[in-house]
Amino acid sequence: MKNFKSYLKGIILCFLIAIPSWILGTYFPVIGGAVIAILAGMTINVFLKNKAPYESGIKFTSKKILQWAVILLGFGMNLNVIFETGKRSLPIIISTITTSLIIAYIMHKLLKTSTKTSILVGVGSSICGGSAIAATAPVIDADDDDIAQSISVIFFYNVIAALFFPLFGKLIGFSTLSGEPFGIFAGTAINDTSSVTSAAATWDSMWNLGSQTLDTAVTVKLTRTLAIIPITLALSFIRSFKERKNGSASGNFSLKKSFPFFIIYFIFASIITTVAIYFGINSDFFLPFKSISKFMIVLAMAAIGLNSNVIKLIKTGGKPIIIGLSCWIGITAVSLTVQHIMNIW
Repeated sequence: MKNFKSYLKGIILCFLIAIPSWILGTYFPVIGGAVIAILAGMTINVFLKNKAPYESGIKFTSKKILQWAVILLGFGMNLNVIFETGKRSLPIIISTITTSLIIAYIMHKLLKTSTKTSILVGVGSSICGGSAIAATAPVIDADDDDIAQSISVIFFYNVIAALFFPLFGKLIGFSTLSGEPFGIFAGTAINDTSSVTSAAATWDSMWNLGSQTLDTAVTVKLTRTLAIIPITLALSFIRSFKERKNGSASGNFSLKKSFPFFIIYFIFASIITTVAIYFGINSDFFLPFKSISKFMIVLAMAAIGLNSNVIKLIKTGGKPIIIGLSCWIGITAVSLTVQHIMNIW
């Protein structure tokens, strides 16, 4: 109870930022509530003279509530449906994820950027934007500046993709009679779900395809989201190995600290959803969990904004933007190439 009281002021402050950010995000889905919350938190942080009473609650929100949000995301995922409908796009997904992670690593070495920021930009670009960053950040113990910077980079390219990908698709000659080619392209080459759905819906509207493109793009995006599991587990084992190597002499290594148990709970949530749907429970039953999860991510992003140094982000933002651009170009090129090889486009 004593701990909760120490958290309360910071949590309430985050709520006061998150609620209007969430509402604005519904009106501007391409931007999204998470980005609005980060920007609002960063702005308020500049004018917050005495931050001490709020710090413990802000830290709790940015760490623990972010993990709970990822767990709840699992309730929106039916593994059977995703595996069945997404297997055609799987070679493209594997190729684009591998490409992005390799490019992020190479650019990190060339530009000498923060390892954690580079990992978050690479994972966010290749998997599912903010959700992947949310899942990965606790595993690599990223600080709030790393997270804020990565989210900002992903947001920047999300907006560009949502606005220009339909025009780009027309320019390079995607089929206008079927939504599958552009849907797979949008689902594999655009980072965040909001921008994937925006670009796909625009393509459907442009060519009167109903929801063909949107259905394909969302399915591919959900399949791609599953990559959160092996990526975060691999990163946790790498971190565990390094901590064991560095701390074995003093006995400081802790599996509980290093291993992302919240990802295991995420998998359990996905299994519960899959089993429930198998036994006849409508998938709409799990929609509230997804909505709560999205709000909790916005809440955590408000806390991250409150802990972020705006001046530092501006000064160091150029290199992460270059990494994000490199990843994005690589993902786009590989997605188109593999689709062409598979005769989808």
